[in-house]
Amino acid sequence: MDEHALECVRKAGAIAGEARELGLGMVDQNVKLVDVAMEVEALIVRRGALPAFPVNISINEVAAHFTPNSDDQTVFNVGDVVKIDVGAHVDGYIGDTAATIEVRTKNWQGLIESSNRALRMAIEMVGDGTPVGAVGATIRSSIIESGYRPVANLNGHEMKRYNLHAGLSVPNIDDGNQTKIRSDMIVAIEPFSTNGHGHVSSSKPGNIYRFIRDRPLRDERAASFFERIKQEFKSLPFCERWCDRFDPMANHQLKILLRHGLISSYPTLKEINSSVVSQSEHTVIIVNGRAEVTTKP
Repeated sequence: MDEHALECVRKAGAIAGEARELGLGMVDQNVKLVDVAMEVEALIVRRGALPAFPVNISINEVAAHFTPNSDDQTVFNVGDVVKIDVGAHVDGYIGDTAATIEVRTKNWQGLIESSNRALRMAIEMVGDGTPVGAVGATIRSSIIESGYRPVANLNGHEMKRYNLHAGLSVPNIDDGNQTKIRSDMIVAIEPFSTNGHGHVSSSKPGNIYRFIRDRPLRDERAASFFERIKQEFKSLPFCERWCDRFDPMANHQLKILLRHGLISSYPTLKEINSSVVSQSEHTVIIVNGRAEVTTKP
């Protein structure tokens, strides 16, 4: 990896880590989810990066892929277990990080610590040549020892420039995959822990989209809107509130693009028994054979 790329990876990670901590600090009773999301994303921009994806704010049994729309009035409630998942990129190089916080109660501290501990243990053993299945085995063992279950069908992932999920998956269980993590790889390690069954399923749309194919549109307004999306977000995920500046009827335009199969919508992912889920995540880059965490505060 050249010096420019490494500098961008480190800067993106540091900004994402700072933004994650801001988000966690804002979570409280009666605070609007959208206010947290917008403040976190604004910080990323002020620090000289861009959001790599909309801030995910997933509560209780929802594990991932929810972001509030601009008119969403939902607030945090006492006892909520809140996952804040943040991404920042500098010139396309991404930092991706997440943590979990409980709103004004301590009923789920063991669960939250179980994913934190699994993340620490996974990072300690990752290096050049580590099989991804071995990382999953470490995560699973740590979470089971804590008295919980890993979410088996959620994974960490390799990242490349402007590519959030770049092929290599890092499981949260031992799936037997002997594919090795190698030097210069950028990898998000993200254990999910639950008191439930340990699987998630797709639920309602989470207001997050991504570009999937290019095709001409007869509707000039929709075509112009689509061009802005491609220019601004490239292959990275985006959301409706980011598109409001392109068109005051962004929600309508997004529906047109969905209908034509030009973009796709991410569903929220819920634990199949509606059990509580915690998430912990850092980005690492393999430098000199070892994992360097880029997203620490």
